[in-house]
Amino acid sequence: MNATASQASFGSATAVLVAADELDRALGEAPPHEIISAALATVGRDRLALVSSFGIQSAALLKVMTEVDPAIPVIFLDTGWLFEETLAYRDTLIEQLGLRDVRSVRPAEEALSREDPDRELWFSDPDACCRIRKVEPLAGALKPFAAWITGRKRFQGGLRAAIPVVEADGARLKFNPFANVTREEIETIFRQANLPPHPLVASGFRSVGCMPCTSRTAPDEDEREGRWRGRGKTECGIHTTITS
Repeated sequence: MNATASQASFGSATAVLVAADELDRALGEAPPHEIISAALATVGRDRLALVSSFGIQSAALLKVMTEVDPAIPVIFLDTGWLFEETLAYRDTLIEQLGLRDVRSVRPAEEALSREDPDRELWFSDPDACCRIRKVEPLAGALKPFAAWITGRKRFQGGLRAAIPVVEADGARLKFNPFANVTREEIETIFRQANLPPHPLVASGFRSVGCMPCTSRTAPDEDEREGRWRGRGKTECGIHTTITS
């Protein structure tokens, strides 16, 4: 994809599919920094966003991104149910990594008042809770962008086990630069860059989301077993429902 074509609007979902297939073939074995560089070249900084939870492994992807361009916009979903440790970790990484454009996005007050006035929706209907606190706010935040970057990895299993490096997400491209990385490679990035661990790692958390739906995991469990434990739910919805 040449520079002139890549900076242009895709025009249709079909064009996005074609572009995603082409890019995935070209970048399928590329290292993360090359994938982020390709995303930047494809749509330009103003139309590219990285979505980060500032969770357990997030610092590694953010570190690689800053080596490419620290001014790429970073979208952070502040659901209103996050651990204070996660909010503090966000601030620590912004300062340490020199992130220049972190946008904290909160759910709409109208939606919270209408659908979760007692803050109990996480228990009665966790899918609906994720929808109003994550899916809908992110859909709005992504409207100006033609592509977004995620931190999903195949080793996380479940629906993530077969994710491509580049995929179509409705009218947008979705880049997964860490799709092929291993836990050991992430640990190496942390060690070489002297990145601080998430504060909850020391307490036995290996994957962190919202407080009511996150629990510690045993060493022999998959790291995401602590998310929505006992619910038969493995994804919040931002990677399965945002297509416009």
